[in-house]
Amino acid sequence: MNSQAMIQDCVDDDVVRDGIVGRSAALRHVLAELEMVSPTDSTVLICGETGTGKELLARAVHDLSGRRAHPFVKCNCAAIPTGLLESELFGHEKGAFTGAIGQRVGRFELAHRGTIFLDEIGEAPLELQPKLLRVLQEREFERLGSSRTMHTDARLVAATNVRLPEMVEAKRFRADLYYRLNVFPIQVPPLRERREDIPLLIWHFARHYAARMGRRITWIPTTTMEALMAYSWPGNIRELQNLIERAVIRSAGDRLDVPVTEIDEGIRTPNISGAHRTLEEASRAHILTVLKETRWILSGPRGAAQRLGVNRSTLQFRMKKLGIERPALDGA
Repeated sequence: MNSQAMIQDCVDDDVVRDGIVGRSAALRHVLAELEMVSPTDSTVLICGETGTGKELLARAVHDLSGRRAHPFVKCNCAAIPTGLLESELFGHEKGAFTGAIGQRVGRFELAHRGTIFLDEIGEAPLELQPKLLRVLQEREFERLGSSRTMHTDARLVAATNVRLPEMVEAKRFRADLYYRLNVFPIQVPPLRERREDIPLLIWHFARHYAARMGRRITWIPTTTMEALMAYSWPGNIRELQNLIERAVIRSAGDRLDVPVTEIDEGIRTPNISGAHRTLEEASRAHILTVLKETRWILSGPRGAAQRLGVNRSTLQFRMKKLGIERPALDGA
């Protein structure tokens, strides 16, 4: 695997938009749908697991639309307390409730002629959902504490990491709001379904963090890359990004020293397919490969510990935990 060539390929050909990196068929399908719907004013529902880059795609919808000169307003429905979400979205008048010491402009009003992005839309409380449906259908609302009807020309892009049809069936999400949101759904594939993009993402993040930290990263061991591609990434791109940032911090020279053997094993990959290895399996295979290549020499400049970017005691601890034992010599 020619890592140096790969970083150049990534830079030249595979950064599709800011932060959107890849050449896989799965990603290209998503981008084709995005380019199809962006010039319209239709509502877009972006579905996918946590960490798959839904916000980047939402911003791309805005940037590719005729609204790009106007605001892109974000609101994470899961991050705002239930009692405050209505005020955040629609605004309030002074004295509308205890603590309302002044008038507040809501996000639908701020997004007039632009785009409003509602992340984690599945977390919107049931009592607020009729008002969301109204603003989508009629483009009108009232601030809390006011009888004056306001109008907004905001395009809605929503995102969810839960299955909204199941929430509808469980009576935790309104069916009419779901159908109004589901005008143009885009399903974002998890990272495990676009493995050919993993090397490109690794180099993209490595270059980004190396530039920020004044480092120069030019290569990564093939065995490390293979281990990272074997892992199923339950945290998706966000997990990979955090790992590479940590790796750049650790890397003293031009080699990217990825702490493959130290990744948190408390999170397990969902049972997708037997072909997708857990982190423990990927870590064990990676260590075994390096041990064989170094003829089971643990320490020293050519030892496995040096290759793996850990000290000898850490490697011995990991070997014991993973049940890795040096094979007996022939004739012993």
